[in-house]
Amino acid sequence: MIINSILSKDQKGFTLLEIIVALTIAAIALPVLLKAFSDGTKNQTTIENRTTALYLLKLRMAEIEMLGEFEAGSEEGEFGANSRFTWISDTTELETEGLYQVTVTVIWLERGREQSVELSTILADKTIQQEEQQI
Repeated sequence: MIINSILSKDQKGFTLLEIIVALTIAAIALPVLLKAFSDGTKNQTTIENRTTALYLLKLRMAEIEMLGEFEAGSEEGEFGANSRFTWISDTTELETEGLYQVTVTVIWLERGREQSVELSTILADKTIQQEEQQI
């Protein structure tokens, strides 16, 4: 009797039922949390790739605009050696003399699927403007 009263007063720890309930809650919550972290990592990679592609798109468009001379046609290339990003530029002469529609597309692979961003603008041939100014 004395032993039982001593054990009941100083009894510390968890019961089996409390442990089972805690494990059940953890088993339900853990997969949900892991999925959330996994999706967050995938989304972060997607956003990072798209941001890089947009910067490269602006860079390629600025290079084309800086040249100032256009020929109708298509070109393609890479952004440096071993880059996973490639570009395609299509130039179309418009009905108005000296105006060209330039479309640049940046392409990359993400999770085994091809992704792309595209920008299209109208640019004036600078050589024609310079010839008119000299006359």
